[in-house]
Amino acid sequence: MQNFADQCLDMARSMLGHNLQAINSDGTIQPFEGEATRLDESGHAALAIGEFFRATGEPKFDDVDLVDLAARCITAQVFIEDEDDNENGLAYAALGLLSFSPAKERNSVWERLLDPTRERLDRRLLARSDYDNHFQAFNIAKSVTRFSIGLSKKDETGRLIDRYLQRAQDASSASFLDDGPGVGVGGMFDLYGLMSLVFIRQSLQLHSNVNLRERKLPSMRTVAEKYIKLLPDIVRADGLGWAFGRGIGAYGQMHCISLILQALRDGWIADEKRPQYFDILRRLFQYFFLTYLDQEHGVLVIRDFERDTQAQHTTRMANFDGARYLCQWSRLARAIGGQLSPKAATTRTSGRWVIFDKANKKEQGLFIYQDPESQLHVQIPLIGGGKSKTSDYLAFPRCPGVFDWPVNRYLPIMLPELKFGDKLVIPSFYGKRCVTGMGLRKSFYFRYEQPEFITAEEEILTGMGNVKVSWTFSGNRIVSEFIFSVRHQVQCDRMRYVLAIGAPHSEKHVPMAFTLGGEGLGCSVEHDDFQAVWQDTEVVTNEPEYRTYWGKLHYIQTLERDHPLIMRPGQQYRLKIAFAPEIALLDA
Repeated sequence: MQNFADQCLDMARSMLGHNLQAINSDGTIQPFEGEATRLDESGHAALAIGEFFRATGEPKFDDVDLVDLAARCITAQVFIEDEDDNENGLAYAALGLLSFSPAKERNSVWERLLDPTRERLDRRLLARSDYDNHFQAFNIAKSVTRFSIGLSKKDETGRLIDRYLQRAQDASSASFLDDGPGVGVGGMFDLYGLMSLVFIRQSLQLHSNVNLRERKLPSMRTVAEKYIKLLPDIVRADGLGWAFGRGIGAYGQMHCISLILQALRDGWIADEKRPQYFDILRRLFQYFFLTYLDQEHGVLVIRDFERDTQAQHTTRMANFDGARYLCQWSRLARAIGGQLSPKAATTRTSGRWVIFDKANKKEQGLFIYQDPESQLHVQIPLIGGGKSKTSDYLAFPRCPGVFDWPVNRYLPIMLPELKFGDKLVIPSFYGKRCVTGMGLRKSFYFRYEQPEFITAEEEILTGMGNVKVSWTFSGNRIVSEFIFSVRHQVQCDRMRYVLAIGAPHSEKHVPMAFTLGGEGLGCSVEHDDFQAVWQDTEVVTNEPEYRTYWGKLHYIQTLERDHPLIMRPGQQYRLKIAFAPEIALLDA
């Protein structure tokens, strides 16, 4: 792992070299051109500097005094007036301070802080709201810092971790982390659950009480292993990792890499499984390196003309987070030791339903299908979206480069959307009687029902109707079927079904990245009781709002019925559409 550690540290040096100059004399951050700064960016910068110090022990970067720079960033973060929108940045700044030493008598950054800053930091670390989402991880980081640095003799860390884990178990029958309990239909099982585990584990590593860390690691492991065991199934052959929910793209690679390295360091991966995870780690890192790093300038690029990310993520913040993670990976790789000698696992055609939550009112999870012969590898998330109204949480097959969707925009991708007055009904977010298994000719199926219609805003329309959904996979052939029924006569004002045709980034992509071949999606409508027609293809290549996390969308194809349909009880309305995509692999 030594070569991997050295490579990560070299990349971190390059990234910091291009971003430290963006830190103003008062510790605030200059944004990239065309972007606005975030309130928490100073905290992210402080932790990036702290991780670099942990990895190298160097108090200076070229002619820059890192101790002074970290102190300025922490001061700027502490004195931000909007305290309600500052939990993120304050937690990052706190860990940045702690990275220089867990004891304030030996902490060079603490010595640089002025008394007003120390007093305000003490008050800000003590004051905390109670959260039931990933923000609880920030409370844990604040508690770790306040006790370790000697601002409090009472350590609340253990209690906060127990509360965090208990709420995860209460919100999910399978102990996955719901990041939006009570919001919309609930069940936001996205990347932020994994991210919070990585952040808590990093906080514990900085805790001055080693005994507490050792006591809490077993309970942390029970939840983290859920995600660790998921990674072999969701990471594609080309290295693309987490591909559903918000905040993916570059972060979908970085958080997964961190979790694997932490698990390898802590011994949470069995010896016989380590070669498999080394291979997953190699692919995730290669995809991250070649897709998001501008190798000529040494900076992380999360948005350009061809790709985009969620609005809350700025390029500057991503660069500081990237540098922080690279330093962390370097340090963890050295602790793991040995040789990075991956052994690719033998994959076979499979269809797997991973349960996130199974309760009386709803079932949620992730269906994963992969066929090594045709290269098809899709993920269908059946989860809540926290009323985000974007395509990131919709229940359609995700295979970037083949089946794509736009960032920060809602379109009913590969799903029928029915309009009733001002309500848009779409078969996503939850299911009942979710089943998967093998069908005829070694095919795999995934089926679920929705006893009540649900809108794109995640509002349950009680007593109106229901829908049954079926996905069948055989080789590269996919058959989707949607059967709608209503309980009383109602007028459907419109039915819309959208396909988005995109491609990986034209320059920044890994060798053998997935894309569509000459035959395209091979789409055919096999049954349509809505009598919809294909509209003229919309060319969106030059429109900036049609980008993905990985590349550009070029065409939007819409199957639409634009005039009313009277739907009657006792009658079923079916839409059955099949696909046979030709999957090609790009050269370097």
